[in-house]
Amino acid sequence: MLDITDEIECDVLVVGGGSAGVAAAVSAARNGAKTLLVEASPMVGGELVSGISMLGMISTRGEWIVGGVARDLLREVETLGGYIGPVFDYRSLHLVCFDPELMKFAVVGLLNKAGVELMLYTLATGVLSVDGQVRGVFVQNKSGRHLVRAKVVIDASGDADLVDASGGKTELGKDGRFFQPPSLIFRMTGVHTPRLLGNVRSHPEDYGLAEFPGLGMSREQCAEALWKQGQPKVVLLGERGILQRAVEAGEMFPTSIVAVVPISTARREVSINCTQIGNVDATDMRRLSAAIPTFFAQIQQSMRFLKERVPGFEDAHFSGVAGKIGVRETRRILGDYVLDEDDVLGARKREDVVAKGGHEIDLFAVSSHRRQTIREGGSYDLPLAVAIAKDVRNLFVVGRCLSATREAQSSARVMGTCMAMGQAAGTAAAMCSTDRSWTGDVRETSIPELQRRLRERGAILQSEA
Repeated sequence: MLDITDEIECDVLVVGGGSAGVAAAVSAARNGAKTLLVEASPMVGGELVSGISMLGMISTRGEWIVGGVARDLLREVETLGGYIGPVFDYRSLHLVCFDPELMKFAVVGLLNKAGVELMLYTLATGVLSVDGQVRGVFVQNKSGRHLVRAKVVIDASGDADLVDASGGKTELGKDGRFFQPPSLIFRMTGVHTPRLLGNVRSHPEDYGLAEFPGLGMSREQCAEALWKQGQPKVVLLGERGILQRAVEAGEMFPTSIVAVVPISTARREVSINCTQIGNVDATDMRRLSAAIPTFFAQIQQSMRFLKERVPGFEDAHFSGVAGKIGVRETRRILGDYVLDEDDVLGARKREDVVAKGGHEIDLFAVSSHRRQTIREGGSYDLPLAVAIAKDVRNLFVVGRCLSATREAQSSARVMGTCMAMGQAAGTAAAMCSTDRSWTGDVRETSIPELQRRLRERGAILQSEA
């Protein structure tokens, strides 16, 4: 057994610096907890800085359903000049778009202002657990092996690593064998937006449009509205048009979607989400690492396809690739409450709400894509119980590994929902860790007091639908 270099004490330890972990750490620190954020990579932000936009901030009907820390972060990036704002794809999704490079500054700035201590280049390697209580988390970096002792731990690893290490119950993909495909986001600059949107207007049948019946618009009307909006947010579908023909001709690898998102108006830059490799268990690091050459080959093929077949990309060129593979699905915890498909599609409301979700059921496969919109394009409520793992007393779990069925997870995994749940868990963790009468179980959290604090910090807990 490796020796311990030292012990580190804090009130709240957050493991994982993606969108959920950032929101959790900021919220814990803002509520008076001494907070340490541990992240394995050299940069915090996760998917926030990968190039994709924020989903789940706005419901399909166009209502903002996430505020709080997430909105604070968007204000930070707006101050830096990197905010594009809400963009509608005229299919079914409202996205919030921004420059991922300036988002890096915004994330670090928000954490710093809140007083969060960062420990980057650091991997959580194990848990010291006694009778359902996490007594410490082992972390490893170049300076040695450390034992972090925290009153409350938040697992924002994305893979429920701490729950798994502490013996908590989890489910892996579908039957432990089938997984939504991971993707690697890339970017292109020099896109001619008027030409791209003009092609959508001329050939709306080639693009993903008018899928939400509540829009009350035809494909042609949606294409016209997209043109007037003026942002290069377009979707090519593997089941029709340009992309289908390219896949059938062998010009493109099999993929269900090519999604183009604006990230910089000044640079005429977009991010592209289309690479997919089926049934990769992203908790298997050898398998995930072996996918990189295939992803890079897919990116090169995608760029050729876009430049040769999609008007507006003729003079565009490669400008970057995400620093990590985007993973949609690995472990899900078995928590005190399991969010299910009926909760999501039925837009279920709850008295114990601590966050809201508004993204559709969104199950990817390489050659297919199951999408189902929430009733009336509305939103659903999430309780704190989806962030509490069974048989563990002082641990919250946030991010895509929340307690949910596979179908519900495909909705709740997006960044808006992750940040809302991160804020809720971080606030609750601070409440517990700074309360002298707390006996060590996060289930003692006063939900009315938590709701009051969340609203005070701008969280949205009610909606029209």
